[in-house]
Amino acid sequence: MWVGHLRENSSMYKRAPSRDYSTMDDVEENLDILDNGLDKGTSNPSWKLSLPHVLVATISSFLFGYHLGVVNEPLESISVDLGFHGNTLAEGLVVSICLGGALIGCLLSGWIADGVGRRRTFQLCALPMIIGASMSAATNNLFGMLVGRLFVGTGLGLGPPIASLYVTEVSPAFVRGTYGAFIQIATCLGLMGALFIGIPVKDIPGWWRVCFWVSTIPAAILAAAMVFCAESPHWLYKQGRSAEAEAEFERLLGVSEAKFAMSELSKLDRGDDTDSVKLSELLHGRHSKVVFIGSTLFALQQLSGINAVFYFSSTVFKSAGVPSDIANVCIGIANLAGSIISMGLMDKLGRKVLLFWSFFGMAISMMLQATGATSLVSNVGTLYFSVGGMLLFVFTFALGAGPVPGLLLPEIFPSRIRAKAMAVCMAVHWVINFFVGLLFLRLLEKLGPQLLYSMFATFCIMAVIFVKRNVVETKGKSLHEIEIALLPQD
Repeated sequence: MWVGHLRENSSMYKRAPSRDYSTMDDVEENLDILDNGLDKGTSNPSWKLSLPHVLVATISSFLFGYHLGVVNEPLESISVDLGFHGNTLAEGLVVSICLGGALIGCLLSGWIADGVGRRRTFQLCALPMIIGASMSAATNNLFGMLVGRLFVGTGLGLGPPIASLYVTEVSPAFVRGTYGAFIQIATCLGLMGALFIGIPVKDIPGWWRVCFWVSTIPAAILAAAMVFCAESPHWLYKQGRSAEAEAEFERLLGVSEAKFAMSELSKLDRGDDTDSVKLSELLHGRHSKVVFIGSTLFALQQLSGINAVFYFSSTVFKSAGVPSDIANVCIGIANLAGSIISMGLMDKLGRKVLLFWSFFGMAISMMLQATGATSLVSNVGTLYFSVGGMLLFVFTFALGAGPVPGLLLPEIFPSRIRAKAMAVCMAVHWVINFFVGLLFLRLLEKLGPQLLYSMFATFCIMAVIFVKRNVVETKGKSLHEIEIALLPQD
């Protein structure tokens, strides 16, 4: 019965020319037709079966957050102990060389994930984090620190795209959004963990080495625990290993749901050779539109000013008389609170709604901060606008603009290009991230906070318009339904 319904409804959805896929209204109509037409036959599978696998995968996101924040507090102590105190270039390299490594790891992630599978890619992600953190912890010179940070950065680049891929491919459709939000929550916990571990650094000589050593523990747990986790059934099926794919579906969804999941998977073209996916096809071929959407979402996420807010938060709070450590805690709490709320709303309101209103709230927040930077308000008003606007910005970012892109993109990318397309989009993320970090303080000095915050608000408004016109809603839909609705003609 299910197969008959699928054939009937697959012919009903609007196949669009390959150059523009279809309008988002048509795509969402296609999804509704498929969702209403398919006789799904069984109830939702138990979320408990897939949860342990998802939690292990999010350890990579915890490490991502931890390593982004691990040098913030200890940087001064590191520079003194390693003999480059006062050398701002060297200090900047210790922080930013991770971004270079992350770009390398990110660019390789899609090809590695398609070549060796998702589980082994997680283990390869953990390996440079263990080696790099150990090198940084044990070094007695700047060169060793930089090499260690570069190794760690490579692991950081591998982690986020693989985590998004894996969570998307092993999660039941009805909780996929909730599980996707775990990635953002784990990142927040990693950032807060780095802050917490770094507290004694000013009182205990050499404590910064402990900060690096500690990070090897979750990395080792990730590598070891992945041995016991399920491989992505989607990847196994693309390799022609159908029996293993069905066995993994049984582990993740239960025996009763595994047959249905396999029948869904079999309706898509069986495992196109992933090695045949070339970069030119992603940038100029029939899938270029959906890759453009993904890359633009990540670019707008970074151009919204989120990292600039993190960089500048201590200064804003300091002007309000709040110590930097308290400022970091406030930012962390706002980030975590928004992430937890998004977890509950992701599969209720949907990805598009959260993304739309998140960028809208971020635009309002940036306008508040721009207002606080003018001479039109009193000193007390300036503090309220600046501090309140900053906390609201981080909170609204965590509601949608933070977690949604990493979840949405693996959902809308066809199975054949999913890993490599994620690599391209995440590379855009890292490049924009690098340039925002590089130019923010210079732009702040040249343009002033009012104009700079207004620019960030403009990017947020652009993101609102872009989401409205180009993003399709995917909540509750299987990857199969999404793919056939978005599938371009040859």
